[in-house]
Amino acid sequence: MATQEPSPPSSMESNKPGFPKKILANKLEDKHLCNCCHNLLRRPFQAQCGHRFCSYCFNMTVRDGPQKCNACIKEDIFEEPTSILKQGCAFPDNAARREVENLSAVCINEGCTWKGNIKEYELSHEEKCEYTIIPCPSCKERIRFNEQERHNERECPERTLNCKYCKEPFHFKNIKAHDEICPKYPMICEGCAKKKIPREKYVDHIKFCSKFRTPCRFHVVGCDMSVEKERIHDHERACAYEHLNLLLHYIMGMKVSMEGLQPQGLELAGHKLLDLHRSLRELEVRVSQLSTTSIGPPVQGATSSSSSSGLPGPPTPALPLPPPPAPVPTLTVSTSFTPLPSSVGAALELQLHSEKTKVAELGRRCTDLEVKVGTFENVVCVLNREVERFTTTMEAGNRQHRLDQDKIEALNNKVRQLERTVGLKDLTVAEMEGRLREMSATTFDGVFVWRISDFTKKRQDAIAGRAPAMFSPAFYTSKYGYKMCLRIYLNGDGTGRGSHLSLFFVVMRGLSDALLKWPFNQKVTLMLLDQSSREHIIDAFRPDITSSSFQRPVSEMNIASGCPLFCPLSKLDAKNSYIRDDIIFIKAIVDLTGL
Repeated sequence: MATQEPSPPSSMESNKPGFPKKILANKLEDKHLCNCCHNLLRRPFQAQCGHRFCSYCFNMTVRDGPQKCNACIKEDIFEEPTSILKQGCAFPDNAARREVENLSAVCINEGCTWKGNIKEYELSHEEKCEYTIIPCPSCKERIRFNEQERHNERECPERTLNCKYCKEPFHFKNIKAHDEICPKYPMICEGCAKKKIPREKYVDHIKFCSKFRTPCRFHVVGCDMSVEKERIHDHERACAYEHLNLLLHYIMGMKVSMEGLQPQGLELAGHKLLDLHRSLRELEVRVSQLSTTSIGPPVQGATSSSSSSGLPGPPTPALPLPPPPAPVPTLTVSTSFTPLPSSVGAALELQLHSEKTKVAELGRRCTDLEVKVGTFENVVCVLNREVERFTTTMEAGNRQHRLDQDKIEALNNKVRQLERTVGLKDLTVAEMEGRLREMSATTFDGVFVWRISDFTKKRQDAIAGRAPAMFSPAFYTSKYGYKMCLRIYLNGDGTGRGSHLSLFFVVMRGLSDALLKWPFNQKVTLMLLDQSSREHIIDAFRPDITSSSFQRPVSEMNIASGCPLFCPLSKLDAKNSYIRDDIIFIKAIVDLTGL
């Protein structure tokens, strides 16, 4: 009898492809590779063609229906239907799984010094290694597993925060933009220095804040002072002269501008002004001539006629009259020229009155313009409010759009989660189907007949090392008795490798083990049936109660024990009746005496 290494339980619950080749500490062998992902086998399945696949790779391959085995095509051994991969055509290869799980392994993450075997790597290290590099789901930056929480809370530029003022969510990179539009953002009044005024109420606050500095009402004409609202009247009273001066300059500037638009009026005013200056010069000449005349009456008459005319004329030559007494001409000249300044003043007053009329007209027009400007300012204010309202609406729309995007992302994540759940359910259904097939072949009387079809193909797989061993379905000594199975090596194992067919008996862990007597001590008979019922190959043994193979199992199954030299292969290669239609039958009988 020979013993085998313990094999962990078979399981189809794996949602990952094979282990990366880099984790191997020793030399890599091709028999340990998945024929799909070409990595180390994880939960290996063996298809009916003999090739091995990771459970995940196999299920991903056949999820859309039956597929041709690429490995068979590559090795030029493709044949239907054996080389067709489909649901239910593969079984868990626990022997290969144990071989892979016992391989020495190291962690592939940079900086990690972990060492062990692949089983320990999968169970306790693969998902927990602090040096694993993973992508951030938000910003896609690659970070270490142990830094994920800190990155999500402090570093990720795509992390979502809630505004501490308005409680609206936003991305961290948009924090400044959000502060500029947040309706609840606290602001400080520049006048009264009041703090924590929400932006949405700031405009209302400054309308009534007496300390808020506002431009002087005469800023349109040049006053650049900003005054607190409560002092605006004091400023206007104190600077009334400056304001009027600015207003005058402003009006004169408007006058010049308007006259510049009427060149003919300006030219006419220029001609009138020249005529006025000429008349004044002529009057001055006549006054100087009369002042040198010594005879009063003629001069008075002359001046009277001249002054009574009221109009300037050409100079008249002085008459040779006898000179009057000295005091008389002086008095006569003085009284005779009294109307002249009044005439000139009247003309100047008329001109001044005309200018005042024009200034009044300009003032009226300025008033009209101010009314129009006020109207336009009101229109601009209304438009500004409309723009602000539209901007607020746009911001609300953008926020709603971001919320919708977040909802869509959440729904996508949920769909992906449901897809993963459906995949796991499919695997569970497949596993249940496998168990159902096993239950249909299960017996409860200690006698079990194992039908092995496609013997030639399976033996070739064993010779090639693709499937050196096969396990039978479980059988029992009774409904609540010992649970057992058979393990066969079609190309031999141990001392019988390459020369004999090796057959072993395996005690498995059952649900009723606590009620049974241990160690297992029942006689076991193993048979290769002659299908013509003439000469069966039989071997029997009674268990060694000191061997761990027959103690109460602590894992899924004990170490196999049996006959490594059960049947010479030469006997099967020769003409025989053990193989019919490429099928052989193995029978096991457990003696129930004493149970």
